[in-house]
Amino acid sequence: MRQSIEQYSIYWVDLNPTRGAEINKTRPCVIISPSEMNTHLRTIIIAPVTSKGREGYPTRVKLRVNDVDGWIVLDQIRSIDKTRLCEKIGDLTTEEIIEVKSIIKEMLVD
Repeated sequence: MRQSIEQYSIYWVDLNPTRGAEINKTRPCVIISPSEMNTHLRTIIIAPVTSKGREGYPTRVKLRVNDVDGWIVLDQIRSIDKTRLCEKIGDLTTEEIIEVKSIIKEMLVD
């Protein structure tokens, strides 16, 4: 796959097969890895999106994709092969990007 895969874009991704409590099935996912990295590697880092969420969960970011409310599940960030990507369906807003970056920084850096 030689297409440009931009950070903070949203794709349908086939996450099967999975194990245990990993989020499964084909679902929207946010590209977390930097665009430059996505150009050179065969894998990318994603965060799945779920429609099951609730306010106040500290590692989730609310968003609306394809007229459906959902949550970016930052506690399930993972690396996947690019062959799991199906179709681009959108991009995060500036506000969503700021919130995602803040939560990732708090989770992994601070």
